[in-house]
Amino acid sequence: RLAHFKEGEPYRYMYRKLFPELRATQLCLRYETTPVRQQPIAAGVSFPKPVLRTPAPLSAPVSAPAFAGHTPRTRRPFYMAVKTNMLYDAIAVPNIGAEFYAGRNWSVGANWMYAWWKTDRKHWYWRTYGGELNVRKWFGKRAQEKPLQGHHLGVYGQLLTYDFETGGRGYIGGKPGGSLWDKANWGAGVEYGYSLPVGRRLNLDFTVGAGYLGGEYWEYISLEDCYVWQATKRLRWFGPTKAEVSLVWLIGRGNYNNRKGGRR
Repeated sequence: RLAHFKEGEPYRYMYRKLFPELRATQLCLRYETTPVRQQPIAAGVSFPKPVLRTPAPLSAPVSAPAFAGHTPRTRRPFYMAVKTNMLYDAIAVPNIGAEFYAGRNWSVGANWMYAWWKTDRKHWYWRTYGGELNVRKWFGKRAQEKPLQGHHLGVYGQLLTYDFETGGRGYIGGKPGGSLWDKANWGAGVEYGYSLPVGRRLNLDFTVGAGYLGGEYWEYISLEDCYVWQATKRLRWFGPTKAEVSLVWLIGRGNYNNRKGGRR
């Protein structure tokens, strides 16, 4: 139990600082010398030769007390999370994200989404793809117990393109027919969130973010079998640019939540 408490950190500290003294043995010898008076020896008097006595051996060697316990792991814990934003899933935009714990309650993450749906007969287009990078600082009681849970503050950057049209006027983010790098819309902002455990290796993460979203977008209309360009505009949006309710799967050595009763 001690070896598993708080990912084994208290046990490893005791292993380094306290256990070596318990395993050590010190042997101290105390002795006193008695001076011998020299007596004059008369001529012709014989005396017995001194006999050298060796000390009796110890009955049993003194050894360090055996320590019966769990051998600490030499491999460090590894914390990683794979997640999906269920708000995007609900509007048919598949997405996936990954987050890595960098130490000292910091983490870095990346998200990617991709949807390319269309129905030409109804002139219905629902297309978007893009990604996001973020850096988070975790804090609070839960964050001290285990990484990647509790409160977090962070900054993020976004890059995306889109094509939305529902039978009338459509909007294309970036250059029509181009790639993500051809005048795609981009954004940056700050975020706040909270991640709570819902299973042994599952968390729910709630996050909102606000910042700036800019770039170029094209307006068009559907006319018979053609799409007619109407205007090219600049997007300058300040406000909410991120909403997240993510299901998080915890991966890595020691990256699991407390069970009921405090066992890990």
